[in-house]
Amino acid sequence: MSKRGLWRCKTCRYEASIKSGTIFQSSRLPLTAWFRMIWWLVSQKNGASAKSLQRIFGFSSYETAWTSLQKLRRVMIRPGRDQLHGTVEIDETYIGGKKSGKRGRGAEGKELVVIAAEKDGNRIGRIRLKRVADASAKSLNLSVRQAVEKGSTVHTDQWKGYNKFKKLGYKHKIIRKDASVGDNLLPCCNRVAALIKRWIIGNHQGSISQKHLEYYLDEFTFRFNRRTSRYRGKLFYRLLQQAVVMEPVPYTKLIE
Repeated sequence: MSKRGLWRCKTCRYEASIKSGTIFQSSRLPLTAWFRMIWWLVSQKNGASAKSLQRIFGFSSYETAWTSLQKLRRVMIRPGRDQLHGTVEIDETYIGGKKSGKRGRGAEGKELVVIAAEKDGNRIGRIRLKRVADASAKSLNLSVRQAVEKGSTVHTDQWKGYNKFKKLGYKHKIIRKDASVGDNLLPCCNRVAALIKRWIIGNHQGSISQKHLEYYLDEFTFRFNRRTSRYRGKLFYRLLQQAVVMEPVPYTKLIE
């Protein structure tokens, strides 16, 4: 190790920080501060906001807290994670208020999110959340293929965007004839949609950046899928493990 605290290669004498190649790269915060933030983040049962992070850790600027939290949200979902399987409900919900107009056309200021929820007896198993441009077959097929293992039984309503699921290798069962969005949703998806909206209201005063919506959905998914875990240390280890294998996320990329 060099006098500057950098690791030095014995062969070529190249120096690099231990934070290089991780989300901690270029951060002025010491690793101990990051470890404390991760422990605090996984200890929050209902989520976290940049304002809370700034207050608790005494950051002088909101930007520092927001940047740190956004970087951690980006590593909450592991690339190549296992797909859902068994019996899975699929439906959509709008984030940002009640949808006016016809399904699939979108609405100004509102985002369409596909919900995939495993059925575990009478309980909800794991979930996947994906923002899509619209409720067309192309958008829905892609999001379901990414989230659900082929051969699984998929429950949906009678929306025409789901018509090709059997051709994609799923056992497709129409549970509800009504294809309207927002009312009388499938049980598991209905519950998840209600929890997401309540979570946004409780932690983010009912408003989140639509530009970064995917990462808020990732945080909710991370927390929901680990809601029964009794070991905070395991969650800490998992998030830290993903933080060191993910590519760096510079501030310029965060605000793009």
